[in-house]
Amino acid sequence: MTDDPIRRIADAVLYEGYVLWPYRRSALKNRRRWTFGGVFPPAWSERHPDDPCRLRAEVLVEGEDARVDVRLRFLHVVRRQAYDAGGRPVHELVAGGERRLSWEEATEREVSEPGRFAIPAGEEREDLREGALVRTWNALEGALEVESHPTGDGRRRVSVSIANATPWSGESRDDAPAHALCSTHAVLRVQGGAFVSPLDEAAAGCRNEGLWPALVGEAPDRTTILASPIVLDEYPRIAPESPGDLFDGGEIDELLILNVLALTDEEREEVRASDPRVRDLLDRCEGLTPHDLMRLHGAVR
Repeated sequence: MTDDPIRRIADAVLYEGYVLWPYRRSALKNRRRWTFGGVFPPAWSERHPDDPCRLRAEVLVEGEDARVDVRLRFLHVVRRQAYDAGGRPVHELVAGGERRLSWEEATEREVSEPGRFAIPAGEEREDLREGALVRTWNALEGALEVESHPTGDGRRRVSVSIANATPWSGESRDDAPAHALCSTHAVLRVQGGAFVSPLDEAAAGCRNEGLWPALVGEAPDRTTILASPIVLDEYPRIAPESPGDLFDGGEIDELLILNVLALTDEEREEVRASDPRVRDLLDRCEGLTPHDLMRLHGAVR
């Protein structure tokens, strides 16, 4: 786990809702994933306007010579398909005594240069004695646009636009996230100036669509903003008692962990087989000591 508090907040946003309790593939809530920060192909958005093809954030910067660096981050859906020893696709595979389910994972993507970008389709194969796991991902195309204009009062208005330009016109909502930028957000850092708080009256005219800027870092520092698909308060924090990501940053860690520990052996087996990140989550929860659990029970700051 990174010690950078800004990175921890950004990662919590990146994986918010990645998998939800009870963390099993079969759970109804986990059959419709990738619900935050989706940027979809234009052809899909045209027919489904609730799934946008573009997000936008605007902020004010003090200092006419200030320079703003923008970093786009999102998840790229990866399909994990199990194959038996005969090369036939199967829903699950037992290899080396470990159960593996066919499902979806994700890989992190980052774009640091404004302009158009393209990510080629790819495949990775993990050969096992009893079969194989094949991970595939679709090609994505998009654009990160950054504009800066003086406002005439010693400030600049910086606009960040994130678009999906992937040429996909499928019909299935289940397939759409595999062609989308998921959990999309942007980290903005300024040099030679300072951001105006998005809560300040002066920022009331900024136009934000699907992204909500918030100052992050140590108050009262105003050099970093996280433009998030989830509404955050200024200078959000992850509780220092938290033992690790549970993919539900607004929930109470103690409640989630106790629910994880209450899963049956059969349910835990499915959790382990569903996703490598969730397997790590389960191992982390099972490894907590009574002292660790007591630290989660409450704190006064």
